[in-house]
This record gives sequence, C-alpha cells and structure tokens, in this order.
Amino acid sequence: MTDIVPSRRQVIAVDIRSQIAAGQLKAGERLPSETRLASRYGVSTSTLRNALALLQSEGLIEKTHGKGNFVAHASRRLTYVGGGRKLLDGSPIDSELRVTVHATHLQAHGHLIPLLRVPANTELTQFLCVRNEGTSPHSVARIYVPRDLQEKNPPCEPPSCANFEARLAGPCPPLAEIRERLTARLPTPEEVEILQISSTLAVLDITRVAIDGTGRVVEAALLVLPSHRADAYFISHPVPEERKRER
Repeated sequence: MTDIVPSRRQVIAVDIRSQIAAGQLKAGERLPSETRLASRYGVSTSTLRNALALLQSEGLIEKTHGKGNFVAHASRRLTYVGGGRKLLDGSPIDSELRVTVHATHLQAHGHLIPLLRVPANTELTQFLCVRNEGTSPHSVARIYVPRDLQEKNPPCEPPSCANFEARLAGPCPPLAEIRERLTARLPTPEEVEILQISSTLAVLDITRVAIDGTGRVVEAALLVLPSHRADAYFISHPVPEERKRER
C-alpha cells in the first residue's frame, strides 16, 4: 500500500500550526511577509497562500487587507439556527460583539424584485449590519423592509445588536412563514474587504425571507458569515400523528 505524501502546503500549515500551539507565534503577532515565508519554505507564493488559507479556514490566521497575516485571537463563533426568531447568536465569552447599522432608502431592482415579491421601483429601506468583535468583523447582513412597513415599525434607536434584530424578527402583522436558503461560496471583493478575509475562504450565504399571513414578504435578510467563524443549524420538528390525520 502506497503511503500518501503530504503536499507542500500541508507541510507548511503543519509547521505554522505547531508554532502557534507551542506559543512561538502569539495571538496578534504579524507573520513575515508572504514573499519572505515563501522563500523560507522554498515554495512559490501561490503555494504559500494556499497553506495560509488552510490555517485561516481553521480560524488560526487572519488576513487584514493591506496589512498582512496575523495570528488570530480566540474569537466568538456565531451560530445561525434556521427558523429562529433571532438572526444570530454568539457563544458566551468575555468580550462583547457590537453591531454597526447603516440605513439607506432605495427602490426595488434586480434580484430584490422577486425576493420581496414587489413591483419594480417599490420603495425599500436597506439596513447594512456589520458585527465586530474588537476590530475583527464577524458577519455582514443586508436586511430589506418595504418602506411602508418600516415606517410603521421602525427599529429601536440607537440600534443595538439585540433589540434591532428582535424588532425586525417580529414585524406587524405576525409572521406566518420563514423561508431560508443556505449556500457556500467564495466571497465577493466587497465581502473580502468588509470581513477582512482571504478571497479563497468560503463564506456561508443565507437568504432569509419572512412572510405574513396574507402572503406578503415583510422582510428579506441576506447574511454572509465567514465559514471559519460560524455554524449553521437547521432543525426540523416531526409533526405528531394526530396533527397529520387532521390535515
């Protein structure tokens, strides 16, 4: 039986991972430039970047655009639970996540028209929400609400992580259905810049649409979560036999 020879990127990742575990590379420490590391390991810069991408996917390395690669601090993981009333939950650790919210008014166009089931140029309010732990961005969400509903049910001011999402998760009239779609993909250039991640790191793309009892879409949320900082769970509840017979 032939032994599997580890690739160069795996060998490099193992070495840097061992240095982090041994404390030789400490949290927050900047790694040498990619050119210097590639020369040290005798590989091309593309191979070196692939090795760093492996470490980033494990949450050990963070790449800051224009500054370089850093050993990551222990960070809070975000948990998305499908069908939940809140969009996101964070694991309890000492430091607190904070959210910045920027609201803009726009007209429905492109993919927003079928997403919200509205005619073209319908007035919408977009909330751009970016979650941060310190200087480290954790997620970005774009939440769209029809303008007439948003004016009846505005978010709390100033918007905080908890009350902002609680307000959007419970619009008036009450929700009858939440539809969700999860995909994994590579980030867009804009997401790379906002989330400060590598362009080779996969992100979780979650589309969440809330529908009221009349069939109207009252909220659409587009969430992007770096795969190394987030978990997503979708839980189904079996229907009792007596309820099945009632249908």
